[in-house]
Amino acid sequence: MEAKGKATLTYGDGKTLEMPVYGGTIGPDVVDIRALYGKTGLFTYDPGFLSTASCGSKITYIDGDAGVLMYRGYPIEQLAQHCDFLEVCYLLLKGELPNAQQKKEFDSMVTKHTMVHEQLARFYSGFRRDAHPMAVMVGVVGALAAFYHDSLDISNPEHREVSAFRLIAKLPTIAAMAYKYNVGQPFMYPKNGLDYTSNFMRMMFGVPAEEYEVNPVLVRALDRILILHADHEQNASTSTVRLAGSSGANPFACISSGIACLWGPAHGGANEAALNMLYDIQKQGGVAKIGEFVAKVKDKNSGVKLMGFGHRVYKNYDPRAKLMQETTREVLDALGLHDDPLFKLAMALEKVALEDEYFVSRKLYPNVDFYSGIVQRAMGIPVSMFTCIFSLARTVGWIAQWNEMISDPEQKIGRPRQLYNGATRRDVVPLARRG
Repeated sequence: MEAKGKATLTYGDGKTLEMPVYGGTIGPDVVDIRALYGKTGLFTYDPGFLSTASCGSKITYIDGDAGVLMYRGYPIEQLAQHCDFLEVCYLLLKGELPNAQQKKEFDSMVTKHTMVHEQLARFYSGFRRDAHPMAVMVGVVGALAAFYHDSLDISNPEHREVSAFRLIAKLPTIAAMAYKYNVGQPFMYPKNGLDYTSNFMRMMFGVPAEEYEVNPVLVRALDRILILHADHEQNASTSTVRLAGSSGANPFACISSGIACLWGPAHGGANEAALNMLYDIQKQGGVAKIGEFVAKVKDKNSGVKLMGFGHRVYKNYDPRAKLMQETTREVLDALGLHDDPLFKLAMALEKVALEDEYFVSRKLYPNVDFYSGIVQRAMGIPVSMFTCIFSLARTVGWIAQWNEMISDPEQKIGRPRQLYNGATRRDVVPLARRG
């Protein structure tokens, strides 16, 4: 990689250090600070990594100011309109969209790996029935390494490919089993004649006593949800997967670590928080209480937050939010729920927020989480499963990022530095002499 310029750091008593500046194909340039500590004895200080590029990547590009999201250069709007989820999986993993033959072979390979080891299915009985499905997901996905020893050599490209297929294929089965166990229904095994998303919905909502009828509108809606959540650059869970992978950990353990991180309410749990916010407003009086609610949000002492608005990266309208809003309308219409009070409340709240100077000046636009909870609720998916479905969708992105990290010759084991502000050196006083 050839530097496009230099940045000069002045420190100490007029000392200087020149550092190379590199440019990507699009996006901000970066200052290479790798030699900083060795030459100056200084570290950088960047809590939350707000201004730090931890890696180079060819997978996903986000321009938060312009509201742009692209996978491998393709705008998310086009992918959501013209592709299904497994096409997007192929793209993220291999860098290009498949042709018809490649798509057929890829779909077939995924289908062949949808079953889980029968002993793994018995793991579920070790959990309490009321365990959160995400707790079950973390445990079961991590346990895959105990069953599939033939794909754990991360230095072997064939092992990495097999583990990728297994994770993409088995996550819907594992997630659906977590739901079935939670509600006390028998597991539904995969049916190879169905496509990826239809198969998942059947495993979630089907029962052995009757044939499950696939609703194409709901399948397409869920497929779009999976596409919109498939990858999102170096977010917290993706960074967790990369950091775990940098130690040489097996892919199943790395993906399990990503699921654990995604469980946090500030990350994958945000759609659940947004839906609960709407429930609270509805209980207090619905649309008529929006003004009162907004006033509380503006009051810093109230502790009330506007969930589903604003984003760490997007300082414009989240491009996924518009697609999710359209999907929500399609689902509500298909189910005869176009008068759904919660959706009407959401639309009214969005209108108020987009016209209020307080939110506009702070660039608090609706994000994808604002609508995804509503559409999943309409589809019959319980709140406790929202983040599980997010995990299912994001798995392919995690795998693509993990693969890229493994293949990067510049990648080293992750080891952030710190600004130590604790006690200075002191001597231990023997226990008998301590007052």
